[in-house]
Amino acid sequence: MDGPERKEEGALITVPEGFAEVTLRREGEAGRAWLGRLPQQVETLCRTWGLSIDGPVLYGGLSLVVLVRRGEEPCALRIPWPHASQADEVAALRAWNGNGAVKVLEANDLALLLERLDPGRTLEGLPIAEALKIAGWLLRRLAVAAPPSSSFPTLQAQVQAFERDWPRDWERAGRPFPRTLLDSACRQALERAATASASLVHTDLHFGNVLAGTREPWLATDPRVVVGDLEYGVAPLLWTRLDELEAGGGVQWGLEVLVDAAQLNLDLARRWSVVRCLDYWLWGLNHGLTIDPERCRRVVAGLRS
Repeated sequence: MDGPERKEEGALITVPEGFAEVTLRREGEAGRAWLGRLPQQVETLCRTWGLSIDGPVLYGGLSLVVLVRRGEEPCALRIPWPHASQADEVAALRAWNGNGAVKVLEANDLALLLERLDPGRTLEGLPIAEALKIAGWLLRRLAVAAPPSSSFPTLQAQVQAFERDWPRDWERAGRPFPRTLLDSACRQALERAATASASLVHTDLHFGNVLAGTREPWLATDPRVVVGDLEYGVAPLLWTRLDELEAGGGVQWGLEVLVDAAQLNLDLARRWSVVRCLDYWLWGLNHGLTIDPERCRRVVAGLRS
């Protein structure tokens, strides 16, 4: 568990200091109010779903995770910071129904009860070549048809937002790369998005979001999804372990390993990865990030060399 905790008298859990600090820095007073509600929410959820605390309180960037049991079944109670895509996350996990992804046992507007995975074992711990192959295989497994009644965001809508926002974001970021690169990527994305496929794509599949399980060796978690080309999901796997990727054979090598494992179109994967890197590059610069924009620059350079 990361960081010291403060426990309110009578509470079932304590909120880790590290999680509280990150949340307060990001969300201000709204975050303080939400953090104050968490211990009571955990107690209510445990009572509603018949849970008992079974381990430490863990956390990621946006979620508190409490290890629990439902009878003899080990589970994980995940309470995310409220966000607009939360319903999409639950719908995606239910569409996958445990095939390559963590299984949802219960869900409501506040939280998800998930099968228990091993938070100490992720693809970050495997050699880069092996991790790339497993991630590519999972990316392909998760490419199911979007349920007919779903309202998942589409790749076409995402690209239309790029067209609207990128020129402004590029100016605000200090024109970090040639405008011709931006315009070319936007034009190609608009052309492709109009005829994109209708796969459900996990757009935040990176090595830290694949955990070891018991039902299957490796399972994906924390989906952010769009409906479109599967190749759109490749980019986070290029920028999250970039130093190892470059040392192991280069960005283009990493892309080819992923494409082979996931049975993707190489040129399309390259084009969508450039698009996503440019978008994250601009977003990062405009939100005060320093490391990730440089990673995006290196990935783009490696893909265009």
